[in-house]
Amino acid sequence: MLKKIKRLMIMCMWPTYVQSGAHLHAISVMFKSFFFQRVLRINSHVPWPVHPTSQLKGVENIKRGNRTPGLGLNCYIDGRNGIIFGDNVLVGPKVSIISMNHDLNERNRYIEDDPIRIGDDSWLATGCIILSGVTLGKNTVVAAGSVVTKSFPSGNQVIAGNPAKVIKVLE
Repeated sequence: MLKKIKRLMIMCMWPTYVQSGAHLHAISVMFKSFFFQRVLRINSHVPWPVHPTSQLKGVENIKRGNRTPGLGLNCYIDGRNGIIFGDNVLVGPKVSIISMNHDLNERNRYIEDDPIRIGDDSWLATGCIILSGVTLGKNTVVAAGSVVTKSFPSGNQVIAGNPAKVIKVLE
C-alpha cells in the first residue's frame, strides 16, 4: 500500500519538480514540499516547490530561472513589482527580496518601481535583504546579512554590508 502511495505521489508531482531543476538526491525535500503545498495547502499558490516556512507574494510577477527561489528556510519574497531571477541563482535561508515599497508621504500607497533583477550564477547568502529596483549582475555574491539598496550591474563581485558595497572583485 505504501509503495502505491509513493508511486502515485511521484506521478502527480514529477512534472513540477523536473521543471524546477530538482535533483534526485533531493527526493525527501520533494515529498515534504509536495505534502505541505498540495495536501496541507501551505504555499499552494506557488507553482514550484517552496519551504513551508517561506512566504511568497506576487508569484505571478516572479520570473525564475532553473532554480526554485523560496526553497530555503524562512525566505520572504515579495514579487508584486516584479522579480527576475537568472539561471543558477542560489537563495539561502532567511533571505528577503522585497520589490514593493511605500510612499514616504502617503504610507498607504505603494510606489511602482523597476523589477528586481538577479543575474545568472549569483548567490544570495543567509539573511541578506534585496530592496526594490535593484539589479545584480552575473556571478554576484551577496554576503550574509547584507542590505542591498542600490544596483550592482557589473557582476563578478562580492558585495557586503549595510548598505551593501563591493568588497571583492571575482576573477
